[in-house]
Amino acid sequence: MDTTTDSLCSEAWRETAIAEFPGRAMFTTFGVLNDDGSEQRAVVSSTHLRDGHIRTPPGNIAHPPDVRATRATLQEGDLVVVLVRRTGDAALVTAQHSGWRATRSVGIIRAAPHIVRWLQIWLQTPTARAWIDEEVTAHVEPTLSLDSLRRMPFPLPPASTIAKFHRAISLIEAKAALNRTAALTTLELCDAMHDEWTSNSATWETRRLGEVTKAKSGTGSAKSLAPRSEASGIDGITPTELLELSLPYVRRSRLCSQGDNPATCPPGTLLLTTRPTGAHIAVTRRLASHTRGVLAVRPQNPLDTWWLLHELRSRSSAIVGATQGQNGREISAGAFSRLSIAWPDVSVRTRFHELTDPLHAMARQLASEISTLSELKDAILRDISARADMTSPSDP
Repeated sequence: MDTTTDSLCSEAWRETAIAEFPGRAMFTTFGVLNDDGSEQRAVVSSTHLRDGHIRTPPGNIAHPPDVRATRATLQEGDLVVVLVRRTGDAALVTAQHSGWRATRSVGIIRAAPHIVRWLQIWLQTPTARAWIDEEVTAHVEPTLSLDSLRRMPFPLPPASTIAKFHRAISLIEAKAALNRTAALTTLELCDAMHDEWTSNSATWETRRLGEVTKAKSGTGSAKSLAPRSEASGIDGITPTELLELSLPYVRRSRLCSQGDNPATCPPGTLLLTTRPTGAHIAVTRRLASHTRGVLAVRPQNPLDTWWLLHELRSRSSAIVGATQGQNGREISAGAFSRLSIAWPDVSVRTRFHELTDPLHAMARQLASEISTLSELKDAILRDISARADMTSPSDP
């Protein structure tokens, strides 16, 4: 633990639980609406809680305030917690969602501001995550009961210490969000350049992907890979890894492939996976392997990488249309190779690379900074867990 964290932890912490607070000091409940009401408006469900924020779609708009407010009507400053599937994910309710109603998959905690802020931090710690995993039931899908949430033990530092942790983590998250917005805007600029260039493509060739790329399907599953913490090896990329990326650059994987792997991909390979909503594509920066459900695509010329990336992004629907299997989750190398794309002459592709390569370098740098910020946040959360272990009473 570093000196900064030492100073934050110098005051006494006490162990408690939500159930130990009197009703007037801590109110807890869960939502009352069904999650699947497509016509509902001004509703927050578990699917809307992501990355510490409530992210409702544009169509889910607020109605005028409902004078018949229920126990599931949200107030600014509440903490909403996912109780089904991604159990334990939490977000603070802002003025934007005050007056909205929660569904049954969402728990609501209402308490003094510093306690609510602390619970949001605590739910992200390794100790809290491990405790929730032990409490989750999965008869149909992973579920954390409200009673379990009320019983969850947690250390409570003084308000001044909570304020310092909250400020540090808030600044980390704000900087990461700023970087993410800048990186996504940079990527959108590259997409826009590609769209503008292809608007003048009447004289360009139409080529089959098999003529300008080499595609290879992955083998095996995530079960054939080892956690990076337990083994060394090249990155093992699964469909889940690609789906989690907000930017099209393959990051260091949580899993690794041991020994020789025939599906090894050199840097600069495009990895692709599909869902009914579209194709997810990213470029490798390190040696990697890919599992079933991931297609590796190599351009014949490395200078064609960025043109190929943006051409494939623009043809996401066509790629999904060529998928096979249940729910359109896999495209074969053969089906991919038969698809057609716009293919300008080499001078156009080279010029596109020259213009977009610096933009992609900028976006990758921003993504690297996001990764560093995430590691810093994780270190703080681990320190909080360590302090909690010292606070917890010893077993008899």
